[in-house]
Parts: sequence; C-alpha cells; structure tokens
Amino acid sequence: MTTKALRRGECLTDRSSQRSALQTSAASRPHVLMIVENLPVPFDRRVWHEATTLRANGFDVSIICPTAPGYEQRFEEIDGIRIHRHPLPLEARGALGYAAEYGAAFFWQTVLAWRIWLRSRFDVVHACNPPDTIFLVAGVFKLLFGTRFIFDHHDLNPELFEAKFGRRGLLYRLVVLLERLTFRLADVSIATNESYRRIAIERGGMDPDRVFVVRSGPKLERMRIMPPVEARRMGRRFLVGYVGVMGRQEGLHYLLEAARHLVHDMGREDIHFGLVGSGPELESLKAQARELGVGEYVTFAGRVPDQDLLEILNTADVCVNSDEFNAMNDKSTMNKIMEYMALAKPIVQFDLTEGRFTAQDASLYARPNDPIDLARKILELLDDPERRARMGQTGRRRLVEALTWEHEEAKLLAAYRSLSLEGDRAEETSASHA
Repeated sequence: MTTKALRRGECLTDRSSQRSALQTSAASRPHVLMIVENLPVPFDRRVWHEATTLRANGFDVSIICPTAPGYEQRFEEIDGIRIHRHPLPLEARGALGYAAEYGAAFFWQTVLAWRIWLRSRFDVVHACNPPDTIFLVAGVFKLLFGTRFIFDHHDLNPELFEAKFGRRGLLYRLVVLLERLTFRLADVSIATNESYRRIAIERGGMDPDRVFVVRSGPKLERMRIMPPVEARRMGRRFLVGYVGVMGRQEGLHYLLEAARHLVHDMGREDIHFGLVGSGPELESLKAQARELGVGEYVTFAGRVPDQDLLEILNTADVCVNSDEFNAMNDKSTMNKIMEYMALAKPIVQFDLTEGRFTAQDASLYARPNDPIDLARKILELLDDPERRARMGQTGRRRLVEALTWEHEEAKLLAAYRSLSLEGDRAEETSASHA
C-alpha cells in the first residue's frame, strides 16, 4: 500500500473515530421532554429558565407547548432547545370549554411526544401543570420504556377549580383524583414553595426526600431598570401598574373598584392604571371599567412585548397584586410580585401567606378582598415618595440576595440528580458498544 493510501486510511479512521465520539457524547446526554399546556414557551419564563438551565448543564431538551399570538411557529429551535407547538381550539371559559381545551391539548401532547420519541428517545417527561392530565401522556412512556416522570407543580388544581367555579361536586372530585394519580406516578415532584411542598407530602403522599422546592425567580437581565416613559402616565401625575393573567381569581374586579373609589369618592383624578396581560376575563373587565366610570383612567395593554412591559412597570409609581384571597392564591407564589421587586417597585396586595413571604417589607397588605382598603393602601404610598423609594430598594435587595433564578438553579439540578440519569445512560452506552 502506498504512503498516500496509508494517509488516506488514517484520515478516514480519524473521521470515523470523531463521528463515533460525537455519537457517544450525544447518547450520553439525558434527553428531557417538557410539557406545558397553559402558556407558550419561551413566554412562560419559569419553564424557559428551567429548560435553559438543563441545556447549559448537559441535557438535551425538547418542549411541547401551545401556540399563541407572537408564538405561532409550530416548530422552533432556540438556544439548542427544540420547541414543538400545537394549536388550541379556544381560550376556555366554563367546564365544557376547559374539557374541550384539555382534550385537544392531550391529543396534541400525545401525537408530538410519540413524534419526538421516534426521532430521539427521551429519558424524562417533565410535566408542568395545569392541567393534571399530563401524567396520562407520561405514564405510557414510563410503563413501556421506563422513562422518569417529574411533576412540576405550578398550580393547586383542586383549589383552582373551586376558585373558578365556586363549588364542589363530581368534577371537583375528578380533579382531586387526577392530582392524586399525578403524584402517585411521579418519581420526583418540584414545588414552587413550601406550601406546595406540604401538599405534595400530605395530600399527594410523596416521600419528603422526593419533593424539591424550586421557586420561580426572575432573571435580572430581563427585568431591567429603565427611566420612566412619561407618555405611559397618559397625562396624569401617577401610574399604578399591574402585570398578569386577566382571570377571575386574579381579583382585577377588586382593583377596578379600588380605582372607582380613588377617582370618584376621593377625587383623585391624577392617577392612571396600566394593566398588562390577557385572559378569559379581559373583555368583561373592560366593560366593568366603563360601567364604573373609570374607563378613561385604565389602560388595558393586553399581552405586550418585553419592551412595552418594562416601560409600563418602570414608569409605575406603585405596582399592585390584586389576587383575591382564596385557598389557591393564599398558598401560591405569584411571579408578578418578584418582577415588581426586580424593578425596585413598592407593592400593594391583599394579605396572602405566600405573597407576604415573598415581598415582606417591600409591600403594604390590604385586608383580603377589600377594594376600599386596597385603594387606601395605594394612596398611602402614592402620597409618600420617600417611603416608596425605601420599600422599592428593600424589595430589590431581597430579590437579589435570595429570590432570583440563579438561586434556584442548583435546586433544579439536585432534583434531576436524584433520578441517577447519568448512570442509566452510561450503562446503555456501554451495552451498545459491547
């Protein structure tokens, strides 16, 4: 054989070895399939933070989520994370609407999960509720192929059902059963706070060693402090800001009643309200604002890009969390509170257990579900600029020191380490080369 041929053979051998090494490396990376139904990704910041953290720490990540305005692409790859989106027939209202929405979501989650599996098998299904039906998708793969199941507990669905419909009954008992079956199937449960952890252990029967608290902290590079944009005040002296879902349990009807009290009963025509977000109650809230005579004092911005969101919140003198007091909200950590704290904004909210734990001295606390006291607390801060500044800095400092996403990354990775995925992959890789 000639020297030239020998060199060509060595080159081919080297390339083959490189391809084999790359394949082995890819095979050794655990693959996580995340499923979320109620928000698109990357708009769902918690899910996106989790996905990017996993990707940066040696995992392959695929996501199944719905489409939404601004997120219409059915497939998209961002930062190495593959996002598979599916349509939903409607934004649900009422029991039949939710049944249609969740049924359609279950169909697409099943179809897309199998499509992803056939291209690249996954080791973990990471389900983000609501609803508590995603375990039905995960259960098939766990039963047939031994995939792990992580339940990322975002909402208390039995309490959410009661908050939405104001009653219990057969459907409520079904929701409780679905939650119980989800916990029973889960290898690990991730709780957003200590209240949720207790529910996973006491109501869900989870082993305490398999329940990890991973809070939903923001990233400071997204929540940037900027100069106020005076046009957002709509010609008035003060701006009160809100960001969040426009649903019944978010209590925005209380905020509109507080606005009516401030404007008409207290004569404060120098206050404007900038509300960011969308949801099933948006149109009825607009109608309520007109009926209360405060339509011209309230801007419903809808779901907006980050730049518009930051302009409104950075301009706001006070930010509000109007979530009504109920069993779900009292135990839930609201992302909006931490976003306000990231921007050094003083907060007014109803006195809820987890809301008080998060904000502490960065917030004033109105009597639960009392719009008059909510109005008084808002005015108390608007008329005291020094106190507003002091509370805003207190909240910002607490967030930086304890509540940003960077503080939660290690806890997420600890939950995944408890699954011992690396050992499984190493055994598979060894067997495939035996």
